[in-house]
Amino acid sequence: MEVYMLPWQKFAVFDGRAGRREYWTFVLVNFVISMVINILAKQVGVIGIVGLLFSLATLVPSIAVGIRRLHDTGKSGWYMLLMFIPLLGWLAMLLFMVQPSSEANDYGAVPTL
Repeated sequence: MEVYMLPWQKFAVFDGRAGRREYWTFVLVNFVISMVINILAKQVGVIGIVGLLFSLATLVPSIAVGIRRLHDTGKSGWYMLLMFIPLLGWLAMLLFMVQPSSEANDYGAVPTL
């Protein structure tokens, strides 16, 4: 739980680095929460307003942890714009996000998580 809460504590911190564990824990837990919300919304018959609110609440922390993850691999945060290119941009981002941490670089020391 501590690893999941770290991106929330760094809500809008776009500098520094985030390790693979921090990034992927945040992404996967948010995915599971989103799926549970959507399933419950369909069971109750409610329009997905709760899912929309959850997505909006996680937007800034997701962008921030993504940029910090790119910094961890030695890349600029501007690479996040690749997400606007369907398929090829998404695959490139996936490859960047699974890369191991680089040694100390311009963005700081190697993260502990």
